[in-house]
Amino acid sequence: MPAFLTDAWFSKVDELTGQAGNLNLSPALQNLVINLIVNDGAVENTELSLASGKFRKGLAENAKTTLNMDSNTLRRVFLEFDMTAAMQAFMTGKIKVQGDMSQLMALQTAKPSPEQKSLFKEILQHTV
Repeated sequence: MPAFLTDAWFSKVDELTGQAGNLNLSPALQNLVINLIVNDGAVENTELSLASGKFRKGLAENAKTTLNMDSNTLRRVFLEFDMTAAMQAFMTGKIKVQGDMSQLMALQTAKPSPEQKSLFKEILQHTV
């Protein structure tokens, strides 16, 4: 199993995403593009995006919002769909927002589809 946010992990995510097919997302999630910058105190940040319900390595040019956080927060909020952790992280400054805050409201109110939940569960099972 690849370590979270390594090149091997991104390759596995791409593979699993390709196998997942249509995620049947709500329009709010289908149109959502957010950049994520992860820093765990390392010299270099890890940059990824969440677009149309899928993770991709690197930043998306068309993202209106960028979130900065640590990898544990990313995992809990975006892979485990823990909205309580999201709110706590935001309130304590573990998530810093740049850009359009309305994107976060869409993310908070939109429910992931069963297909997206299944994909992210599969990703978690292949993550160390």
